[in-house]
Order: sequence, then C-alpha cells, then structure tokens
Amino acid sequence: METSIRYGGDTKALRIHAKEKFPIDSKTHMLVRGELDTRIGAPSYVSAVIRHFYPDLSASLGVGLQYDRHEKLRYTVRGKKIFPVTNDGLLTFNVKGQCDVDKEFRERKSRGAAEFSWSIFNFQRDQDVRIKVGYEVFDKTLLV
Repeated sequence: METSIRYGGDTKALRIHAKEKFPIDSKTHMLVRGELDTRIGAPSYVSAVIRHFYPDLSASLGVGLQYDRHEKLRYTVRGKKIFPVTNDGLLTFNVKGQCDVDKEFRERKSRGAAEFSWSIFNFQRDQDVRIKVGYEVFDKTLLV
C-alpha cells in the first residue's frame, strides 16, 4: 500500500491518501484509492479503477468509478504516457488526462497535466520518496 500526506486543493486541510493495487493479470490491475480529510475526520474520496498497461508504449488506460463527498458517484476514464528522461528511469516526464462524468452522463469534468516525477529509492531505510512538479492544463495551476 502506498500512502501520502497532501495539503491544498479545494480544501485547506491536511489529507491522508492511500492506494492499493490488486493484480488481475500481468498487465492489468485494480487500483483502489481513498482519502481521509483530517479537518472533518471522514473520508473525502474513494475510487476503484481497472488499469491496463501497455509496456511497449510506456502507457496505461483505466476505467472505473469514484465517489467524493461533493459530487457523489462519477464514472471515470484516465490515461497516462511516461517518457523517461534519464536512462535509469528515475526521472520521467509524464502526460496524463482524465475525464469524469456524472451517473446520468450529463456533466463532464476533464483534467490534463504534464509533470516531471523524480523517484528516490530508499530515501530512508525501506522508504521511497517521489517528488512531482507539473502543470494542470485545464485549471492552469502549478502542481507540486
């Protein structure tokens, strides 16, 4: 299980984010995510997405469901393409997009971002760190 601490976004509260991957086959897994808002002491987001990887393209495509406390249930489609910057693959340039629709298929929300991601393995004993910096295209905001 991967965990992270996040701050900012639509609420100015500290959030604890966790995700777990459940393998389906060698190129497909189910990704389950959840987020706990520490200000209200309740889950603020839960999602389940089936993702298929295309190793020859360094890309993935996923479809699934998400639920958050504001917009309730939504369907989601997401894609991601990774371009290695260094030969060891620890520094990458990622392009990703996502489109969510409500359960009646009336309202659509799109997101897209470009980011650099730097992975530092064994930052501390048995702890890896990933630092990401990027730009969200639709909101025109910096991602850190």
